[in-house]
Amino acid sequence: MILKKTSVTRNSFNNLILPFYNPSFFIPVKGKGSRLWDQEGKEYIDFSGGIAVTSLGHCHPILNEVLNYQSKKIWHTSNIFTNEPALRLAKKLVLSSFASYVFFANSGAEANEAAFKLARYYSTKKYHLKKNQIISFYNSFHGRTLFTVSVGGQSKYSDCFGPKPLGIQHAEFNKIETVKKIINKNTCAIVLELIQGEGGIIPASKSFVKELRLLCDTYNVLLIFDEIQTGIGRTGKLFAYEHYGIKPDILTIAKSLGGGFPISAMLTTSEIQSFIKPGIHGTTYGGNPLACAVAEATIDIINTKDVLSGVKKKLHRIIFELNIINKRFKLFTEIRGIGLLIGIVLEKNFVGKIYDILNAAFIEGVILLVAGNNVIRMAPSLIIKESDIIEGMSRFCCALEKII
Repeated sequence: MILKKTSVTRNSFNNLILPFYNPSFFIPVKGKGSRLWDQEGKEYIDFSGGIAVTSLGHCHPILNEVLNYQSKKIWHTSNIFTNEPALRLAKKLVLSSFASYVFFANSGAEANEAAFKLARYYSTKKYHLKKNQIISFYNSFHGRTLFTVSVGGQSKYSDCFGPKPLGIQHAEFNKIETVKKIINKNTCAIVLELIQGEGGIIPASKSFVKELRLLCDTYNVLLIFDEIQTGIGRTGKLFAYEHYGIKPDILTIAKSLGGGFPISAMLTTSEIQSFIKPGIHGTTYGGNPLACAVAEATIDIINTKDVLSGVKKKLHRIIFELNIINKRFKLFTEIRGIGLLIGIVLEKNFVGKIYDILNAAFIEGVILLVAGNNVIRMAPSLIIKESDIIEGMSRFCCALEKII
């Protein structure tokens, strides 16, 4: 039986869906590789990657094949059982990382919620009941649950929701002295993004991360890396922490992990695992067979020399094209980020026009993102074709011609 479709347009959104979002004027209905098509058949080149999610582009044939195969076997079991795809995926994550154990969830916020809860549970059980303080950083972003949004360092996301969870402090990113001023015997964890995403695509310096690791070791504090946006190949390494030569105690991943299928994971060590007992945390859908099967295939494709080394080559091509654009329009002051998580920092004259620039790009058929009020963000497919990069940049140039 084929279900009858109901006609919908962008105008339907305001009458049907709570306006937590303000979606664009067009509705994508089809995707292939790094290209999307809307209801009218108009084509777009996607430099957003679904906000760093569609790591292998849209409708990758291998992911489609795996999803179709698994959908005919079993969809859901709940946490009463384990399943084969979850076990295979967990093994591959463990063999490819610092970790010994994995917990699966469905979103970045859930993975971070689990990480923060686990850090407090472990520290209070091993040390003392007051060892529950978490240090995060201003302008960070860790999710939308009340706990994770409070740990995040942007009050605009956490204000007006009633009392916030206690025991959370914020320091200044890349300034170790601000951490030293607040860390103490009651601190249980320091959490940071190795590249602040929503905060403007700002990488942590290697010296900063090294000092954090030393502080954590001195005060018996867990170091948590939020790699929701940077994990699974985004930076040209499977995990961004590999660029720093520093291992965390807990790591969270989501976005690119499922290549577009919702899944997240928290990775940790045998030492921390030894304090866990059944029932202290859980999720109904975590480790879903469909999601884990797709994620396993995604890792098999990404965790190869060709794909990971290709990230750097694609970055160089994007920078080359952006510099040509900048010579003409004097649009930005710098390009920052690592791998294919790119921040284009606008000249001050263009800061107030950032959404005009994005909308003009949409009209010309290229999809970009923002990160803060002065940074255009790009997070395309890790396997985006060079021809798509060139064509997308040409369309971006046409957009700029019409508004500058």
